[in-house]
Amino acid sequence: MQFHVEPEERKLLADILLEQEVGKYNELLNKVLDRDLRFDVDELEQTATLIADKKRRLKDEIARQPVADRKLDLQQQLALLQQLEERVNEACVMF
Repeated sequence: MQFHVEPEERKLLADILLEQEVGKYNELLNKVLDRDLRFDVDELEQTATLIADKKRRLKDEIARQPVADRKLDLQQQLALLQQLEERVNEACVMF
């Protein structure tokens, strides 16, 4: 299944994959960097799980952040992450 993401969402997905254990998601990372978002069902599920984990961590960080400017930056990142999550979830449903 190929799905479309905006450049900012693709960058965020690449960043999430880079945060993971070295080598574990190299194939997915290579696809994202090559703009080849033809994922099979397992890859979509892995991506959805990684996004959900990142979303939880980001919400926790927002809750603990005392600096308003930094909190705003994190909230913007969360909004982008939620858009990406919607696209991945839609692709999972279409499979």
